[in-house]
Amino acid sequence: MSDVVYDPWSPGFVADPYPAFERLRMEEPVFFHEPTGQWVITRYEDVNALLRDRRLGRTYLHVGGHEEFGREPEAEFLKPFWDLVRAGMLDVEPPTHTRLRRLVSKAFTARMVEGLRPMVRGLAEELAGAFVAKGGGDLLAEVAEPLPVNVIAEMLGVPAADRHLLRPWSADICGMYELNPSEEAQRTAVRAAVEFSGYLRELARARAADPQDDLISALAQVVDEGDRLTEDELIGTCVLLLNAGHEATVNTTGNGWWSLFRNPGELARVRADRSLIPTAVEELMRYDTSAPMFERWVLEDIQVAGVDIPRGSEVALQFASANRDPEVFPDPDRFDAGRDPNPHITFGLGIHYCLGAPLARIELNESFGALLRLAPDLKLVSEPEWKPGFVLRGLESLHVEP
Repeated sequence: MSDVVYDPWSPGFVADPYPAFERLRMEEPVFFHEPTGQWVITRYEDVNALLRDRRLGRTYLHVGGHEEFGREPEAEFLKPFWDLVRAGMLDVEPPTHTRLRRLVSKAFTARMVEGLRPMVRGLAEELAGAFVAKGGGDLLAEVAEPLPVNVIAEMLGVPAADRHLLRPWSADICGMYELNPSEEAQRTAVRAAVEFSGYLRELARARAADPQDDLISALAQVVDEGDRLTEDELIGTCVLLLNAGHEATVNTTGNGWWSLFRNPGELARVRADRSLIPTAVEELMRYDTSAPMFERWVLEDIQVAGVDIPRGSEVALQFASANRDPEVFPDPDRFDAGRDPNPHITFGLGIHYCLGAPLARIELNESFGALLRLAPDLKLVSEPEWKPGFVLRGLESLHVEP
């Protein structure tokens, strides 16, 4: 058990933050954490409400500058990174966010996503089959990572010969989302942003000239009442789809299998009744959340659980804590493969609800399904270690054998 202190840089806390969250929910559900300069929010009710509250935003730049919000101006060398990120919808607010989401949703439709299921299933079977045939290994590197990268690459229309580039770019860009990233991590993220956006710009122009049956072509052709995505917006959207749809899915797969191995009774239950896979997938997303914390900026003075939080503050919404709140989830520290209802907030809520949630669910259901079918006796070889990051929380590796 970890020390019951909130310390997102502590390996013990990253490995098991739940005792600290339990104490905070009971004793100090809203508190200011000096080392990160953030207000930490731990109860489901508060996190739920703040995700829907338009007095908070993913950014503050649509209402005020850095100085007004007590922040240092962004370093000039970071400009290529922020230009790329802010061309997508993740770090912008209405009306820009509303416009981008409307346009992207016209191409990234539920029907299009569901149409990917046979391809996802085939790829999951292929990866799981090869993994079992070689006698196991690192499940993260050999099954969890290739699946979402190849699905998104296929969906976007990235040629097979270039797909090996995507995972490193994604990992390097996502390094910027950790708490207080080092200058080295920031420069690495900038380099990846420049390389990735340059690659996508060439691909987008090729698709604009010669459309194919892929998402980049579809995004390039989307028009709504005369409005369309700019080239920068199209590129920012593609980068977001890879980063958001890849990092979280990989970590969810690893965290999920580790949760099942630690709960052998529930693993046996799912093996005996694979119709439980959909509810088990929802439960593993709740039980050990791979994106445990999301930040928001306070755009107007607010009060949370009787605590005043002033404009210009940053709040750290603890999804992992909210997903273990006993006020919402009976016996929250128990993994229950059949838990229903399961109103976890792993995909967020409000206008920034994860656009890729349906695709993530398909990938996870097919991945777990393939491994449960092809490796019904899959077992852990060694206890895994956690990567150091908390904002994107996952295992270094997961060594198993069939």
